[in-house]
Amino acid sequence: MTEQVTERRAAGGFAATVWYWVKLISRDPAGLLGLIIVAAFIIWSIVQGVLELLATYLRDPRLGWLLLPYNPFAQNLAGAFQPPSWAHLMGTNYMGQDILSRILYSIPYSAAYPAFLVVLSAILIGAALGISAGYLGGWWDEILMRITDAFLSVPAIILAIVVSVLLKASFMGMIYSFIIVWWPIYARLFRAETLRVKSMDYIAAAQLYGVSPLKLFFKYLFINTIDPIIAYAMLDFGNVILAAAILNFIGVGLQPGLPILGEMASDGVSWGFPKYWWWAVFPSVVILIIALGFVLLGDRLQDIIGGRAVY
Repeated sequence: MTEQVTERRAAGGFAATVWYWVKLISRDPAGLLGLIIVAAFIIWSIVQGVLELLATYLRDPRLGWLLLPYNPFAQNLAGAFQPPSWAHLMGTNYMGQDILSRILYSIPYSAAYPAFLVVLSAILIGAALGISAGYLGGWWDEILMRITDAFLSVPAIILAIVVSVLLKASFMGMIYSFIIVWWPIYARLFRAETLRVKSMDYIAAAQLYGVSPLKLFFKYLFINTIDPIIAYAMLDFGNVILAAAILNFIGVGLQPGLPILGEMASDGVSWGFPKYWWWAVFPSVVILIIALGFVLLGDRLQDIIGGRAVY
């Protein structure tokens, strides 16, 4: 972590650090583009996700597509396979359903929910195991590293598919499979950062004053190792979204009756490509744009935290 970020953290806490990062990110065109994409993705996911929850809770499905151009489930066979136009900006599918409405409706649970559930869970598990391994060392460190080696020796997407199928290929099965695949990476990252900071003077002072193990973990180890992990996690949000789309594309982790980005792309390729190209292309482009936003933002954050950014 750079001296500038350290000073901001000491002066105003994490909120000041985040605002400092935002200002630095906005000075780089690629980073700013990534920030805009990610911010739009998060805001839309929250708004649309809340509307869908309210629609379920109040038993009024119309709330779920209140902000959408059309009802994403309404069928109009007379309007099937319409190309992009002012009436349907991204065209319609074989049942005459508006593709743009289905994409917007699907974003929370086909991209946002998997990404945040998987990455945050992996961070928490990785922090607990990685920090304890780096701080305690010995047999616990050796066992954990051998376990992470075993997981990391298998290609992530192959392991995710196998675990997801074993868990009956459900949506939560896909989430659990991704968590199993992703936590070893964060365990290693936290362990490496813990080995770096555990010899610092403030750790020795905390031990000397008899700080409780829980306080030592959260206040002195977790807080001082999390910054590089945040930058890596930002890249991983995009990776999880792409991985989820791949599994959905091959029919794994779907939610029956709901539009899913990966499934829409798969249907478009199977049923309408290349004649009805828009059916497959637009969901795929949306997936790539969201993932690209996280990649651009994550790259810029890594430069800032690593001290490679121009201030």
